[in-house]
Amino acid sequence: MSNQKKILIADDEVDILEILQFNLELEGYIVKTAKDGIDAIEKAKSFNPHLIILDNMMPGKTGMDVCRHLRSLSDFKNTLIIFLTALSDESNEVKGLEYGADDYLSKPIRPKVLMSKVNALFRRVVVESGTTLETGQLLIDREKYTVLYKDQEISLAKKEFELLSLLASKPGKVFLRNEILSRIWGTEVIVGDRTIDVHIRKIRQKLNLDCITTVKGVGYKFDI
Repeated sequence: MSNQKKILIADDEVDILEILQFNLELEGYIVKTAKDGIDAIEKAKSFNPHLIILDNMMPGKTGMDVCRHLRSLSDFKNTLIIFLTALSDESNEVKGLEYGADDYLSKPIRPKVLMSKVNALFRRVVVESGTTLETGQLLIDREKYTVLYKDQEISLAKKEFELLSLLASKPGKVFLRNEILSRIWGTEVIVGDRTIDVHIRKIRQKLNLDCITTVKGVGYKFDI
């Protein structure tokens, strides 16, 4: 079927590749596998998957190396990426998010948990058409700087609009505080962490919707 989602799995453990491929194909996904980081980059370019599941500790190139490389290419700016890792400490999770991962799963892998994450990520994919971004009943026009929620226009200040637009562009993805500051306020303007908090509080109040979640010590994510 032409609307089937394509998934690439990269891991140097054959057993994991086989288990994950079997479970994903049972769900109706089209799946290809890669045995290491270099193979993952080559397969990604030829297969053009909607989602890539990357083991971090692979020979040749690590999952983070692969993620960083692919995110530097225009074709993979919006490709969903999940990291698999045996490293469960928080610093590695944060580093993975910094490199552009959408989610993170520690080994040993439980197929049902992975399937839940994969299905959830695909449900969160935002519909974009030109300058318009739509998720649920929220409609954001990035050219006109307008926001509609349940067909009611919401008045946001410029930075509030840009912050909401950024977070809503990838529902469920955790955006790090440093990334938000850099992308919304730039590197030449010095602002404090409290600046983000204040803007997010105003967005919540104006939308009358608790759509932005604070991930303590990490950043923020949008979920409607």
